[in-house]
Order: sequence, then structure tokens, then C-alpha cells
Amino acid sequence: MHACLFSLHVGRNRPQVQASSRGNGSKRSAGDSVDGSLEIFHNIFKNVKKVIVGKDDKIRAVLCCWIAGGHCLIEDAPGTGKTMLARASAKSVQADFTRVQFTPDLLPSDILGTSIFNQNTHDFEFVKGPLFTTVFLGDEINRATPRTQSALLESMAEGQITSDGKTRDLPPLFFVMATQNPIEQQGTFPLPEAQLDRFMMKISMGYPKPEEEIAIIKGQSESHPIQTLEAVETQERLNYLRKIVPQIRVSDGIFQYIAKIINKTRSTPHLRLGASPRATVAMVRAAQALALSEGKDYVDPAYIYHLVKPVVAHRLVISPEARLEGRTTETILDDLRKEVPVPVN
Repeated sequence: MHACLFSLHVGRNRPQVQASSRGNGSKRSAGDSVDGSLEIFHNIFKNVKKVIVGKDDKIRAVLCCWIAGGHCLIEDAPGTGKTMLARASAKSVQADFTRVQFTPDLLPSDILGTSIFNQNTHDFEFVKGPLFTTVFLGDEINRATPRTQSALLESMAEGQITSDGKTRDLPPLFFVMATQNPIEQQGTFPLPEAQLDRFMMKISMGYPKPEEEIAIIKGQSESHPIQTLEAVETQERLNYLRKIVPQIRVSDGIFQYIAKIINKTRSTPHLRLGASPRATVAMVRAAQALALSEGKDYVDPAYIYHLVKPVVAHRLVISPEARLEGRTTETILDDLRKEVPVPVN
């Protein structure tokens, strides 16, 4: 992901977005609503940075995903900080966190929950599974069977779970972070297109620079920073951010710009499957969240240009001919976005 895109610019271009209320229900003026929103985001961002060193752009991407109401897939080698990023994000807002290691023998009921007979009441009682949480980390999701992977579909798309014929709502800030190892392929089950389409973004953590790795070693010499990390915001305040995101202005030119890029993916011979309308919606919402994190009340065309890969690439299926030519979804998107003129904001 483009590093400078997610750099933090606090106090610059403070927008004026009208919001009717904040997390605690008190009235706020248009002037201080976004100032407060930027403060909330900045507090969480700085807190997570205490644990994740040198990955500001990845932190920002994950937080933008969360406040935009999406979910994030992280593909990278073990030990690059994927789990710590999820834990630190949850602890920063006093949110419940659950981690499940996906394995081939994991059943859907192991994450959704199951009904158990209560001998005292002579009735079946539903015992909630680990998916009933605020931040859910599915570690190595591609190691689970398609049956278990599909158990996440309803929760990610609709924020609810249906079991034994009854639908149960998940927390309002329900957020799925899933990880997968791009190297090991033995004993894995690639995520189907329908599952990948549920993730707003797919990112990679990457290895740290030498100086960053030294800072990590020194920071963990006595104990891990996650052990002493304290909450700096509340779930109510984070939910307030979510309500502000849809109010960020998107011009008609931006809508047309996004639509043209998405439609290009459906017509190019290099792709067997183009991006879905869900990708279009995800692009708009991710750009709005990024604008809010930058302290702007409008979506800049540059946001769309740089969000194309993390938001769209994982939703595409490359053609066999293009694969033989050495093309990837990223290089194809590079060519496609060059064909669409960037609108003047």
C-alpha cells in the first residue's frame, strides 16, 4: 500500500462536517464534530503505534477499514505483527477480542456456537462461539475447510449469525481481521471469490527495516508493549466515527472515476472475473474513511488512485493467458487506472 497516502496530517485542513450527536448522545456543532473525530482517530492511531513499529500506513489502513464498517485480510509471512495489530486495535478502544487459529478440523460450530441440552431446564440452550465478539481475528483462515470459511459470510456481510433457525445480532463494531500465509500452500484451502469479496481491503505488513527491527528488539527486551497497552478511547466514541464517515463529501466526478475504473476490470481480456458492485461501494466508503483520518471533509481523487490495489486486487480473477505472460492483478490494475483520467477535484 502506498506509504505516504496513509501518513498522518494532524491539524491540517480541518473540515466542517455536520453531525447530530457524538457517542454519548450530546449535541455537537458542525465546527467541533470533525475536530473531535480527528482527535479520536489520532488517539487510537498513536496508541497502536506503541506496539506496531514502522507500519504507520498499515495501521491507518486497518483503522480506516474498521471505521468504514469493512473487514481486512492480511497476507504475509508469520511473525510480522498481524496478530499484534489486531490486539492493539481492540485494546485501544476497550473492545472484546477473540483469536481463533483456523485448522482443517475446525467446524462451523466451533466459531458460531452450538446448542447444548440443559438437564435442569430440559431445554436446549445456545452457547455463543468466539465469533460473538467485537474484533475477531481468524488466523491462517485459508487452513480451514470451505465449509468453515463460509460460516463467516453472513457475519461479515450482515453483522449477524443464524444458527438453529434463529438469527442473533453481533456487536455494532464487529470487525473481522483474517490472516493467511502466502508461502505455504500445502494443506490450505484458497478462499473462494465470494469470501474474498467480503473483505474491504487486503494488505501486507512487510518486513521491518533494520532500524525498525532494532527498535522492536529493544522494546521487547523486558516485556511486550501489548502487556501494558491501555485504552485511550471507547467503543462509543469509535462508533461515532463510523457515523461521521458517510457524511464525507464525494463529488459526482469521483463517483464517475470509481465507476470507470471498476468497469474497466470487467471488460479487459486479462481478467476472467472483474470487480463486483460491492467493490465500488467499498471503494467509496474506504476513501471517505481515509479522508476523515486526514482531516478532510471531501474525498480527494488521489485517494481513489492509491486505494485501487488494496480494495480491488483481491476481488479479481486473472485469465490463464495473462498469468502465462507474467501479469498479476496488481500490474493489470496499474495499466487500467492509467487509462482513466483523474478528475480535477
